Amino acid sequence: MALTNQEIERVAQLARLSLSPEEVEQFRGQLSTILGYIEKLQTLDVSGVEPTVNGIGAEATPLRDDVVRPGLKQEEALANAPAKAGPFFLVPKIIE
Repeated sequence: MALTNQEIERVAQLARLSLSPEEVEQFRGQLSTILGYIEKLQTLDVSGVEPTVNGIGAEATPLRDDVVRPGLKQEEALANAPAKAGPFFLVPKIIE
């Protein structure tokens, strides 16, 4: 699936990235290749494959113990917020 430069620029805008024209061209090729692989995967018949969380089983994936660590200070957490009001993030209203 070939992407256009406008689609790459839109994705970059959504990710809040500023890309040079060379980077747009580079990412256009890379993302087009990735989407091409996804199109190939969609053609596979997986009707007989049992759903799994991961391919090797949960018992084969050791998890680390939860450890309490200090979190971000409020100012640090809000430092890169596109919109904020006092100590809160401002987000667009999505429910009418």
